[in-house]
Amino acid sequence: MKLAITVDVEEEGLFSGAYPRVPPGSTNVAQLRRLEFIPREFGFPLTLLVSYQTALDPEACRVLADFQERHGAEIGAHLHPWSTPPYAELPWPEPVSCELLPDNLLRDKFATLVGQVRASLGVAPTSFRMGRFAWGPKAMALLPEFGFRVDSSFVPLSLIRCQAEDFLLPNDPFWLPGSHETSLLEAPLTLVPLVPGTNRAAFRFAKRWPRPWTLRLLRWYRYFGVAGIQPAWFPLASMVLAARLHRRRGGRALTMFFHSTELQPGASPLVPTGAAVDAFLGKIRSFLTILARQGPVEGVTLTDLGRIHRRPGERGRQQSSGSEAAGRKPGHSFCFSASGTDWDSTPDSE
Repeated sequence: MKLAITVDVEEEGLFSGAYPRVPPGSTNVAQLRRLEFIPREFGFPLTLLVSYQTALDPEACRVLADFQERHGAEIGAHLHPWSTPPYAELPWPEPVSCELLPDNLLRDKFATLVGQVRASLGVAPTSFRMGRFAWGPKAMALLPEFGFRVDSSFVPLSLIRCQAEDFLLPNDPFWLPGSHETSLLEAPLTLVPLVPGTNRAAFRFAKRWPRPWTLRLLRWYRYFGVAGIQPAWFPLASMVLAARLHRRRGGRALTMFFHSTELQPGASPLVPTGAAVDAFLGKIRSFLTILARQGPVEGVTLTDLGRIHRRPGERGRQQSSGSEAAGRKPGHSFCFSASGTDWDSTPDSE
């Protein structure tokens, strides 16, 4: 089993309901040093996904460069369209979906982000996550153009984008459409149904109702039918259970995520005090201790996952072996379209 620990390294002020073009700062990045126990004690590298505004901050970049040099961290990119130039006056309030941005404007924002990460940190990022997990076909199509090899913007069993079809996203790494030409791997966050098949049953039932009720019913499922390894979203017991279930069902990789702001008291509603930050870090340490004890587990970066997984031409054998081990029908298929993502009836999300 592989484990990718990813951190959205970003500016403060994003949990207040406002999305300013010029944020109050990135002082929270200094708290990344509190994560040094992960590579030091467990040997697990981190993938640090850096926003444009953070890449502008010289002190934040010194911390990131030090983590990369001393602890083998990967520097990736994290797009916040609302605070990444160029800007345009649009008829919608922020945060505006990337799918609503003009093509040239979205492409220029990607160019700005990648260019600033290169200029400030001396690396060409190859891993990516969209801010607020607000991925879409337009953004995904641009990733290979800017040298990205692995994306981690998909959240299964969730309705973050308010798209019912996102509920059935796979929960193990898979190649995105067009990967024969681009070799772009998706590493979705690890969330799993407690009982295999109930996710599809819930989806079929919810789709019988008008859309507002469909979304409401699927959100309810999250509270009693899902476990995940995301420390900001789930208690320790759920994290341990999710890892165990994913391994038992033939999963090949676990993907964890949290924000750098969750390491600084008051920078996130989740951690209003220093004691809350200590408890948050303690949960991560406890989970990794249990995971390592259950073993075997190997820490990897997101780009490592892209190197490890078989290329698209070999995907048939890979899916067959993984699905058989999990006792599932092999494979899934989908395509990007103007309306989103279309899935078949056997998604690899059990």
